[in-house]
Amino acid sequence: MQYETTSIIEKGTKFEGNLVFSGVMRISGEFHGSIFSNDTLVINEEAYVEGTIEANSVIISGLVNGEIKAASKVEMKSPAKFTGKVKTPSLIVEEGVIFHGETQVSDDE
Repeated sequence: MQYETTSIIEKGTKFEGNLVFSGVMRISGEFHGSIFSNDTLVINEEAYVEGTIEANSVIISGLVNGEIKAASKVEMKSPAKFTGKVKTPSLIVEEGVIFHGETQVSDDE
């Protein structure tokens, strides 16, 4: 599925801090901190993200270390590597993904 990107952290870019966005955010670089959105976060294959993520939906193909809370869904696509905690009503993990962590698949707050 293709997403029309409204913001991007490109490969070769390192960002540290708090990130708030609307629309579709695509990360291909390195991110350390907290991410907040009511929309979609796409973490590309080249990306490394460490921290907390709160978004409507999160699509991961890269390396993520931290905690994710998604209102709609979390989708992990090969060759993603995830370490941490996930809370979401819908979790999709493709074959080939490396997942080390805890999940809470629930629509309860």
